[in-house]
Amino acid sequence: MVDFPVATLIVLLAGGGMLSVWLAPRVRTAEGFFSGRDEQGASPGLLTLTFSQVTTWIFARSLLNAAILGYLYGIAGALAYSAYYGSFVTGWLIVDRLRYQYGVHNIQAFLVARFGRAGSSCFNLLISMRLLTEVFANLLVVGMVFGVAGSGAYTGAILAVSALTLVYSMTGGLRASLRTDVLQMGLLIVLIVLLVGMTLLHPLFDWQSVLTSSPQWDSPGWILLVVALLQVLSYPLHDPVMMDRGFIADRDTTKRSFLHAFWLSALLILAFGLLGVFAGLQGGEDKDVLITLQRLLGTPAMLLLGLALVISAASTLDSTLSSASKLLVVDMGLGRPSAGTGRLAMALFALGGLVLVFMGSKDLFDAVAISGTASLALTPVILFSIFANCQVARWSFVANFAVALAGAVLYFLEKGGRLDLIGPLFGVEHSYSKLLVITVAILLSGLLLFALGLKPKAQSE
Repeated sequence: MVDFPVATLIVLLAGGGMLSVWLAPRVRTAEGFFSGRDEQGASPGLLTLTFSQVTTWIFARSLLNAAILGYLYGIAGALAYSAYYGSFVTGWLIVDRLRYQYGVHNIQAFLVARFGRAGSSCFNLLISMRLLTEVFANLLVVGMVFGVAGSGAYTGAILAVSALTLVYSMTGGLRASLRTDVLQMGLLIVLIVLLVGMTLLHPLFDWQSVLTSSPQWDSPGWILLVVALLQVLSYPLHDPVMMDRGFIADRDTTKRSFLHAFWLSALLILAFGLLGVFAGLQGGEDKDVLITLQRLLGTPAMLLLGLALVISAASTLDSTLSSASKLLVVDMGLGRPSAGTGRLAMALFALGGLVLVFMGSKDLFDAVAISGTASLALTPVILFSIFANCQVARWSFVANFAVALAGAVLYFLEKGGRLDLIGPLFGVEHSYSKLLVITVAILLSGLLLFALGLKPKAQSE
């Protein structure tokens, strides 16, 4: 078991939590709560928007995933996970087209115009799933830092971080999230730089071994890199946290924030992945990335690592809750657009995430992969509808969404060992190879369905 210095962690995190509560503004207007504007109606600046983008995408589970993939699959695993952060580039292209070619203020408005209520309903289902699994996955990592699953420390840590994050999120909504993200991102950069510095200065660290740690081109790490490159177009559109930040500043600030967020987040994730690669090369009998890092780097590194994981979890949770409130109240219109209604929506989503955590099923952890795979349904929407401005029949969208959701469920069942259809048919065994097969199948079927559903020019005008 990993021995995090829990007492020191609690003291430092309590101080950081109190500072976040103090920094969070008291917002009473719907505009400030849902759009992040200050009392004068001004949008966030470049630094705030960039740091907020980065810290909300470098969440606790992503840091741990980067380290685990580096540990298991070498440099290929670290590069594969970093490739997903190319979503900032494609995300900016999508947002810019939606705002300045089609003049919409959210994605739902575009989908309703093109595919009716069926379009927005399918999309809302997808991103609701995404938001709930983000709450769930980050809280799991918080619990893991403080104790084994089911222990008092595990449960207490999850409840404490949930409550503290919910308090300052409910105080200021998106504006509170943006302001605290700057503090949290600054701390996260320092922590990751210190951890990487300790790794690079370790006498056993060797660049040549790290760079040649994935010699087999058919290894799962390289296969996951191909999957990431195929998913990087659709991935940002199904992430409301990223998309919400694309609609709150002027065109130039938005563009620069997305591009700066791309290189900064990819660099930080790759750096964290290097920790895993180093640990994998020195793993021995440990069979666990965190245990190996503890043996190699000692207690001070575990303190830094624990802080990084919990801070990134909190920064993602507040952004997730603010996006969830906007989704339910503004985008779906399920309540009067007020700060009070937004706070209620936040509480409901936080409760939903906690319910998933304490159900305690490994299946739920595997279910996190479903939303990313199902988001492939958005690839033909982006290519045909957003970029090419083609009119496509509604049945194409619905059929494409159904195929993508079925593919996501198939991957969930295959990964959990409940089904084995892909292996015998395609001669592949590893879950990432199966994911590649499913990804290609969903993309090809979606492109075909949209091509078949294209409306003639005269009909679309």
